[in-house]
Amino acid sequence: MPEPETIDFKAVLDEYESGATDLVVVLGPTATGKTRYAVKLARELASLSGRGEEAVAEILSADSRQVYRGMDIGTGKDLDEYGSVPFHLIDIAPAGTRFDLYQWQEAFEKAYGDIRGRGRIPILCGGTGLYLEAATCGYSLPRIPADEALRSELEQLGMEELRSRLAALGPLPGEGVLQSKRRVIRALEVALYKKDHPVTMTSYLPKKPYCIGILASREERNARIDARLDARLEGGLIEEVKGLLEGGIKPEDLMYYGLEYKFVTQHVLGILSYEEMRSLLANAIHQFAKRQMTWFRGMEKDGITIHWTNP
Repeated sequence: MPEPETIDFKAVLDEYESGATDLVVVLGPTATGKTRYAVKLARELASLSGRGEEAVAEILSADSRQVYRGMDIGTGKDLDEYGSVPFHLIDIAPAGTRFDLYQWQEAFEKAYGDIRGRGRIPILCGGTGLYLEAATCGYSLPRIPADEALRSELEQLGMEELRSRLAALGPLPGEGVLQSKRRVIRALEVALYKKDHPVTMTSYLPKKPYCIGILASREERNARIDARLDARLEGGLIEEVKGLLEGGIKPEDLMYYGLEYKFVTQHVLGILSYEEMRSLLANAIHQFAKRQMTWFRGMEKDGITIHWTNP
């Protein structure tokens, strides 16, 4: 585990105002309190700037599932935590649709430019490593429309077959993509489209981020995950999933979002008992958090400095 630092909020503000950085990032694995920390940071920056309670910083969510409306408990939006701090990239797409990385990058750049244009400080907060890198590293992404028929066909295949098909079309993407069925399917969709169509690419400049990582030991993190999961189950997660299904979202479309929506949907459909669902889901979230930390270590190996702290 990295050695935790004490973050100097004044130094963060000074670096931003000097132009040394142009984006503050709060990242970390799930259940470590990133949103709470980002809100605290935004308020501290307001106080240090001499503008008191006036909003100085605004938060952009880097969570691949918080974009969907109606998926509140399972994605942990915790909107009440923001208080008077403005936030962006939450509830911008209907549940049941597939809001891809290209669409998110475009939405991020629009919100980021708006925040900067109004003289405020953008704080990017989340744990989806691919989205964090798309925002900060100037990823050039293909402007390729979704092919729902193809996605439905590919959903029926196992990961080994999907990876094999992707390998036959060219060099494989990074391990972070290959571990996610959803991302492998999107990579196949892109590769197949490129075979027969001209493709234009996004073009955004890399950012100069000041990255703060929220740290917790594996034992502490897993305990928080378990406690939070139980609170969500008791707080209406199952009812949320039932409501989404009753609202017309197909079970396979809901399970596409993974984790809570995958396992709770299987429970609602009678495939898993409550005990099976809870156990499998907890283990899946533990593994997800481990993969997140692996991704962040990869970012550090690529030269990105992360100031780890344990608030």
